[in-house]
Parts: sequence; structure tokens; C-alpha cells
Amino acid sequence: MTSKLEQLKQFTTVVADTGDLDAITRLKPVDATTNPSLLLKAAAIPGYADLLKQVKTDAKGDVDLACDRFAVAVGSGILKVIPGRISTEVDARLSFDEPALLAKARKLVELYEAAGVGRERVLIKLASTWEGIRAAEKLEKEGIQTNLTLLFSFAQAQACADAGVFLISPFVGRIYDWYKKSTGQEYVGAEDPGVQSVTRIYNYYKANGYDTVVMGASFRNIGQIEQLAGCDRLTISPELLQQLSDDQGVLPRVLQPGKAGEAKQQLNESQFRWAMNEDAMGTEKLAEGIRQFARDQEKLEKLMAEKA
Repeated sequence: MTSKLEQLKQFTTVVADTGDLDAITRLKPVDATTNPSLLLKAAAIPGYADLLKQVKTDAKGDVDLACDRFAVAVGSGILKVIPGRISTEVDARLSFDEPALLAKARKLVELYEAAGVGRERVLIKLASTWEGIRAAEKLEKEGIQTNLTLLFSFAQAQACADAGVFLISPFVGRIYDWYKKSTGQEYVGAEDPGVQSVTRIYNYYKANGYDTVVMGASFRNIGQIEQLAGCDRLTISPELLQQLSDDQGVLPRVLQPGKAGEAKQQLNESQFRWAMNEDAMGTEKLAEGIRQFARDQEKLEKLMAEKA
């Protein structure tokens, strides 16, 4: 019997949610994703010490540039051991500033191209705010493909698909966290609100012919992953990837095209904002996620300044 990880790879593209090069090399995902929190963890790995010094030297005291160079250097290193793409995140503090998001995204792509990495191997991660979605729409038309992250609500998923973004990352575990805290209940299997959210989005996209890739993210346990087997992509931490690799049980496919989905509905800005207002979980988790990434970005900047 093959492992659950190998079975999962038969119908879902497996992505590593980490900046740890050793873990990626060991577990052999197709793609990888990073964010400010994961880059901060990577910066603490001894193997990255020389890289930290180098990017600081190259940036000549520009802390913002040093952080961008570190993100691109980590991403470039990961691309040497995976066949697919790396997702690199734009500063979360720009999440409500469309022109700034566009400028930062273009800068990251420019740095990748200067490092010899073509844009076809990079996904730019943006928070799924209205401004982030609009920026993504413009970037896609420029040939810069995007990964819309911090996605918690169905309205966000609808707007992303209509904008033609390449990929979305609905956060399964954080949705689960909110409902568990709100209701005091423990959710398992198909009753998990995070699982239900991604299932609804997946069925909506497939039923309406959207090309946008659905990549479930932020998992708390392998049970959530098992319930979403068959999703286009799943980005999974090294710890959970290892658990799947060690498990020799049977992993059936759960999600697949052809199931009923809701009718297409396009949202304008006011409809989007009202739908978010009506979704307490989506609103709270989006704001919290942006704050968390912003704080970790600030810690990374402080680390870069100290390295000077």
C-alpha cells in the first residue's frame, strides 16, 4: 500500500507551505508557498545565515529592499528543488492600497527575473481585499499570475474568480478556529466549517466553468486534508505532509468536477463590501490575518536592520 501522501498526489497537486528547504527536498512537493511568517521562521534557520548577510549587503541599508531580496532568494532556492512554482507574498500593510500593491508585485517579479527566474515560475500573493483583487486583475493582464490569500468568505471567492486570478488560497484551519471558538464545538470530517467552505467554492467554480485554481490552505489536521482530497491543490505544512507520508491507509477522492454548484453571481464593490460585512467570520479573520502578517513583516524588518 502506498502512503496517503502518494495517493493524494494522484488527484491533487501537493504544495509545501514552508520556507524550509530541507523539508521541501525531503517531501518532494510540486509547488511551494511562503509568507512573512514563514520567512521569519526561515531567517532563524542556521542554513540561511549567509544568505541573510548577503541580502543585507546587497540592499546597502535599505531594509525594505533587504526583505524583498530575502524573499526572492529563499524562493529562488526552493525553485531549484521543486518542478513547479513558488508563491511570494506582498507586504500585508499594503493590502488596501492598490497602486502600492501593483508596484510591490512588479518589483518582486523584477527581482526574480534579475535572479534568473522567469515570471512563469512565480505567483504573487495578495490579500483578498477588494483592492488586492483589483490589483490582481491588472497583474494577470500583464502576465504576472497571482495567488489570492487570506480568503475566508464566499464573496471573496466569487470576486476573485470574476477578476480572473490564477489561484485562491481559502484558509481551512482559520475558519475552523473561528467557529470552534465561537460555538465551543469540535468539528470533524465533512462537518468542519473550513472543509465546507472550500467544498462550496470548489463546486461553484467547477459548475460555472471558472479556470481559477482552488488551493486549500492552513490545515490543522490530516482529517481536513482527507476531506478535501481531489481539490485542485492543497498547501500543507511539513509536519502534516510527514504524517500523510507515514500513513499507509486508503485515501479516497472526495472532491471532483461534475457536482452541483450555485449559479454564477458577479459582485460589484458595494455588493462585495456588504457581503463581507454580513460575514462576521470572514471580516474578522481577514483583518486578523493581515495584522498577523504585518507584525511578522515588521519583525523581519527589525531582523534585517539588526544584521546591519
